[in-house]
Amino acid sequence: MEKFNTGFIYFICMVCAMGGLLFGYDWVVIGGAKPFYEVYFGISGSPELQGLAMSIALAGCLVGAMVSGTLADRLGRKPLLLISAFIFLVSAYGTGAFNSFAGFLAVRFIGGIAIGIASGLSPMYIAEVAPTRIRGKLVSLNQLTIVLGILGAQVVNYLIAEPMPAGTTIPAVDSWNVQWGWRWMFWSAAFPAGLFLALAFFIPESPRWLTMKGKTDQATRILTHIGGESYARTEIAAVEAGESRSKENTGGGLRQLFGKPFRPVLVIGIVIAVFQQWCGTNVIFNYAQEIFSNAGYDLGEMLFNIVLTGITNVIFTFVAIYTVDRLGRKKLMLTGAGGLAVIYAILGVCYYMHVTGFFMIILVVSAIACYAMTLGPVTWVLLAEIFPNRVRAVAVATCTFALWVGSFTLTYSFPLLNSSLGSYGTFWIYAAICLSSFLFFAAKLPETKGKSLETLEKELVRDEQEKITSTDF
Repeated sequence: MEKFNTGFIYFICMVCAMGGLLFGYDWVVIGGAKPFYEVYFGISGSPELQGLAMSIALAGCLVGAMVSGTLADRLGRKPLLLISAFIFLVSAYGTGAFNSFAGFLAVRFIGGIAIGIASGLSPMYIAEVAPTRIRGKLVSLNQLTIVLGILGAQVVNYLIAEPMPAGTTIPAVDSWNVQWGWRWMFWSAAFPAGLFLALAFFIPESPRWLTMKGKTDQATRILTHIGGESYARTEIAAVEAGESRSKENTGGGLRQLFGKPFRPVLVIGIVIAVFQQWCGTNVIFNYAQEIFSNAGYDLGEMLFNIVLTGITNVIFTFVAIYTVDRLGRKKLMLTGAGGLAVIYAILGVCYYMHVTGFFMIILVVSAIACYAMTLGPVTWVLLAEIFPNRVRAVAVATCTFALWVGSFTLTYSFPLLNSSLGSYGTFWIYAAICLSSFLFFAAKLPETKGKSLETLEKELVRDEQEKITSTDF
């Protein structure tokens, strides 16, 4: 039995997962800054411009996700991580520096490119270096750093913002929060971005990528450091065997990904990715002001409630890390989809009946908890696992692109839905989406727990290829 170098494994996985930390931080920091920059830029009365400000980074995510697959295959995983870290650093400073709304939007878009790259690349890299028996736990570390980034942004926003008089819903234009507070909220991201950039130089390239590029000596050294010589030989042989069979079937990249054997698993990946966003939980972070004000809370209380949701997010992500390799991926996805459908249905009824106060906080926190221990982390685990080595980078990039399309449409549409249908109608729509996804997962989602990446390739793709071949004859 292999004896793994757990210290080395956890170091490289945690450094890589800092991409997730910055993804979560940069993604959510805008939620706390929102009440202040909207007054500064004079867009408080425009739902369209508010939606644009919130969603422009997600448009950048689409670009980052679109290019990350090709670049990860061409340049390698490590150089792309370094590029994303540098973009994070630049965007952290630039977002708070601009005095014009157009400049603000431009830098948020650039920062979104880094999020798009890191969001798919970090879990994919971890899956490629992680031993099979703890792969789910290690990939879930990426989600843990995402929620730690979310909580970090929420706490920093809460500490930076100056206290406001009770009952304040719109801050004064000449207040420190409006003139400077929101800027420091964005600038604070430069510190973790700089740390990520420095530490990323000390992690190795993905041994699976090196093997696919014929650099087996380098891959062997890295795998030997991870699990010893026997482990390295076994892993190299499995990757090379999978590569040989993939080349016999067809070419690589998008051509292979969209071929018949891969379509069923690609559809599953895209549905998983889009649903993680369309389930609606992320609007709680990005539109906390509207959600909590409709529940009867003022601006000062809203910032504290945001921190409460962040703490819940972190706590229940630890639950996911503990259970993902024990209970399995499919059971957790079904629990998340079914649980959110029930919670959102109740939340919609409460908004419809104008319920306010602490019970609404309980429902919102319950939704965050349900998401954090199921759909949030398990989505990234599944996306990193279900695709073969040869197309993994472009497949994860394709699904990540679909995820950010889902996130963009969710984020942009919420203020429009909220103003036209009300909070109750909006959450009932999310409940219906969750119910539909529950039925899809029950029928189509495979269980990947305890299986090597090469075993999953055989079960999900090569068996499908054999069915197609037998049907053709």
